[in-house]
Amino acid sequence: MIYCRPEDYIPAPFDPQPWIMDRNPERTITLTISGRSDRGLIRSENQDYFLIADLGRTPESGGLLLLPGREPRAQTLELGPAGALALVADGMGGAAGGELASRLAAETILDDLARSAPDHHFALRLRTAVEAANARIHQESRGNHRLWGMGTTATAAGILGDQLYIAQIGDSRAYLIRGGAAHQLTRDQSRVQALIEAGELTPEEAAQSAERHIILQALGPEPEVDVDLTHHDLCRGDTLLLSSDGLHGVVDDDEIARIAAPHLASTGSDPDPDAACQALIDLANQRGGPDNITVVIIHFEGPGLPEPRPDHSVTRQPYP
Repeated sequence: MIYCRPEDYIPAPFDPQPWIMDRNPERTITLTISGRSDRGLIRSENQDYFLIADLGRTPESGGLLLLPGREPRAQTLELGPAGALALVADGMGGAAGGELASRLAAETILDDLARSAPDHHFALRLRTAVEAANARIHQESRGNHRLWGMGTTATAAGILGDQLYIAQIGDSRAYLIRGGAAHQLTRDQSRVQALIEAGELTPEEAAQSAERHIILQALGPEPEVDVDLTHHDLCRGDTLLLSSDGLHGVVDDDEIARIAAPHLASTGSDPDPDAACQALIDLANQRGGPDNITVVIIHFEGPGLPEPRPDHSVTRQPYP
């Protein structure tokens, strides 16, 4: 079942020509990817989930699909004309409800995107896929009283050409690491973030607040969600990092960039996003590992991306 609000559906003729990258080597974009998920030191189970997928090419036809526990963790992907998807979901709910919700979110978003034709409405298709995931999880929870109220965050990154689109529900985050700095692309949909923006809490106070784990939106509990959709220009040497709050709840932005950067330098050796993922998880566990920890890293190279310029600022840009 696909959930889509009528006002969000914009029918248009499929004309892929302007959006399909040819096989010219000068337009190649290469993604070096990895993802890891860890239970942490306190939780009895891991309700996080992640995936990285090559849209338009199934694993059976040589495409890539990276999931928790699937080896090898680090792989290289040449971006195809249908783009790629990366996602982190942080589930909640008893009776294995959180684990089910995060997996359903990932599976539904991937299936919805993979089934739709690649076109210039990529960002809107990403939003519709997240809405479909919400509808599916909500329906599953209503059909089983043991799963009532289950839900999950979802931060989904769609990559098409040199464009990055982020669809977010909850407080899992997306960062773009450029020039040695980690820039947060998402806005936490949380109680403490709302209090920070209202001037009632400082970020330091929010980090210690008893309400810091209260989120204002999740996939599943309600029949509809308001997807936060943003877009960003990619440059050569950029790194996308997605994380559940088991990482960024105990490791700040500067530390994320400092720990990851040595493993992602493109001079002297190949980037190793898997080592970066593990180093960040190790640091979160050294800080007590109070929650499940999931990290997805994608490093971008290739002549199909522009070199970053000093005036290439990284800003959060809502999709119009």
